[in-house]
This record gives sequence, structure tokens and C-alpha cells, in this order.
Amino acid sequence: MSRSILDLDRLSEVAQRCRPDFESADPFPHIAIDDFLPIEIAESVVAEFGEGKSAWDHYHHYNQRKLAITHLDGMGPNNRRLVEALQSDEFVRIVEQITGLEGLFADPHLDGAGMHKTLPGGHLNMHTDFLSHPKHDDWSRRVNLLIYFNPGWQEEWMGNLEFWDKDVKNRAQSIAPIFNRSVLFQTSEISFHGHPHLLTCPEGTSRNSIALYYFQKSSEKLDLHPTTYRYTPSDSRAKRWLIGLDTFAVRLYSMLRRRGGLQDKMLDRILKYF
Repeated sequence: MSRSILDLDRLSEVAQRCRPDFESADPFPHIAIDDFLPIEIAESVVAEFGEGKSAWDHYHHYNQRKLAITHLDGMGPNNRRLVEALQSDEFVRIVEQITGLEGLFADPHLDGAGMHKTLPGGHLNMHTDFLSHPKHDDWSRRVNLLIYFNPGWQEEWMGNLEFWDKDVKNRAQSIAPIFNRSVLFQTSEISFHGHPHLLTCPEGTSRNSIALYYFQKSSEKLDLHPTTYRYTPSDSRAKRWLIGLDTFAVRLYSMLRRRGGLQDKMLDRILKYF
């Protein structure tokens, strides 16, 4: 199935060609690949971002405002087939080719991954992602894959993916989320990224993406390392305080989730007060 959806031969050639660029990228290893999917596949995925309104979960708190579908059953057939192909062994081997990391595997739970949609006024503050899986304390998260589905996207709509340096003092990269562009980057304690500016796209337009995360098995139990949000130098004192408060709430939620089995649907109920 993955071969019928992904052009694996082309992607394997791209992987061999772009590995040096991935390894040497600033401020951490990453690569952007345009025309990532066969055009007919990419176009079939776009329409389903406007369907199934009841399936979208709300991630609305101070540090982010977006919608997500993080389970295959809630997705349309084209998105479901694409996600399954991106989790296949054949594609994971391509991710290993690009990154130089061995023993990678996809997350069958799609924890935090899947379809993401941000409406006008939405945003995602600068952050590093969780480094150990919330449900498996020996899974080390190593790689993020993002694919964008935004035909006609305008850069002035303020949705660029930003990469910042390890001290969150300087922006190193700004990548427009244009249609059929993918971004693959190594996940670490310094991989600060986000799109922190409120989207100004027109009503009826959204910033659409699919996100997948890839892990390695650790030989020892990993400490919980949940999403960590950071302010940028231009943020006001009040915004810095609110970012910190919300980050504390996310950490508390993550601890309760690992120890007590809380579900994602509780996130909006808890964090909407922050």
C-alpha cells in the first residue's frame, strides 16, 4: 500500500542526496522537501481537512490554539491511508536514511500526531516536544515529520514554521507551510520550533498539516520530558509569565497522564483555564 501512495523510489533517492544537508542544517538537523507526495495523493488529502467537524479535538490554551485528529478512525479514507503509509516499515527506512538514525519506529498510538488544523487567530508558541512517550517510558522520540496541505498559502498570513537557536534568542529559519512541502527534523531538548504569530489567513482558510513522530527503543526507563514552551526576546513580561504558567500546567497534565492514564480529551477541559 505504501508504494502506491508514496513514491518510495524517488524518496529514497532524495534521502541519499539530502542527508548531508540534514546533518549540517542550522540550528539543528532538519530538511525541507518540496513536492513530497505524488500530486494526486496530496490533492486527495486536502479536501478531507474540511470534513468531519465532530472528529476534531480542540487544543486551546495559552501556548497553542489548534484542532487535531489523533486517531485513524476519525480521519477520512485518504488521510488514513497516507498516515498508514508514513508509518510503514518501508517509509521508516527512508527516514533512517535521511537522519542516519537506526532502529526507528512509528508510534501506532499517534500520540499528539495526526491531522492538525489551525484557524485564523490560532498559533503555536515556541517549544520543544516531549522526548519520551507519555505512555511508554522506554520510547525515545527522535524525529518529527510535518507535511503541509495549504494550496495558495500566503506568507503574510503569519504561519511560517520557525526554528530558533538553543537559547531562544535568535530565529534561525522561517519555513513557509506551502502545499505539499514536508519538513523533517531531529527532536531534542534544543529543537525549538513553532509558529508563534496569530494567523491572519481569511475566514474559511486554515493552516493544515499532518504530523508523524518516530521513536527509538531505550535500554533504560526515561524521565518524563513533556512539551516545554519558551518565550522569545520580543515577548512582553506578561506574556512570558503566562507562557511559564501554561507550561507548568502542561507538565502537571503529562505527569497525571503517564501515572493515571488521563486521555487527550481532558486536555482542553484542564488547560482552557490557562
